[in-house]
Amino acid sequence: MIRCLLSVLLFLMAASSFGQGFELTGFQDFHKGAIGETVKVPVRFKNTTERAITIILRKVNSQIGSTQKNYFCIDNNCLDHRVDDHIFRVDAGQTLTNFYIVLEAGLVPGISSVRYIAYNKSAPSHPVEFDLTFSIDEKPEKQKLYTSRAIAVHDVYPNPATDQAYIDYAIHDDRVKAKIRVHNILGTILGEYPLPPSETLVRIKTDDLSAGIYFYTLYLNGESVMTRKLVVKK
Repeated sequence: MIRCLLSVLLFLMAASSFGQGFELTGFQDFHKGAIGETVKVPVRFKNTTERAITIILRKVNSQIGSTQKNYFCIDNNCLDHRVDDHIFRVDAGQTLTNFYIVLEAGLVPGISSVRYIAYNKSAPSHPVEFDLTFSIDEKPEKQKLYTSRAIAVHDVYPNPATDQAYIDYAIHDDRVKAKIRVHNILGTILGEYPLPPSETLVRIKTDDLSAGIYFYTLYLNGESVMTRKLVVKK
């Protein structure tokens, strides 16, 4: 009888020490954005055990606007916003570093919140709950960076950027050949974007850039007229 009780006690102690088998690292529960932006939140799960585990992440409650979308992404591969569960494997002692929870901010300012529950498939009785809160503000009035009789160019947004950034512009003289070049601090050109007179918005791809400081330069008829800083974060 004593031996049986001892075995049960040892089993319970082992189960308790295993727990959920993972932890959230560097987690921030409050994030800000502006109307029309995409807010990308890194969520890092660290496996604290000596064997691979399978983590199930579930969205259990959300209070978001009708024009907003909330979904999961691995790198730049995103699930449909109607998918509430995500399952992934984390190797022993490793940290999942390419997983994100995303909110498309929509068209209306306000506070949005989403609650999640995560648990180890092998220890579902030890879940971890966490909330994400998003404060969405009116988009700040865009500053005009360069104006002339031929063209008006506004500041890039969002800045810092993650996957992409935008520049609003208006060309008043169709004879002007305008373009934006993105380059690093050494002057290496990383992207070139024409500004057609028939359009008013150019999209700058930043998803292929590493986190850091870059620059964008406006060229008119082959001559540079303005350079500003662009910050990329991941």
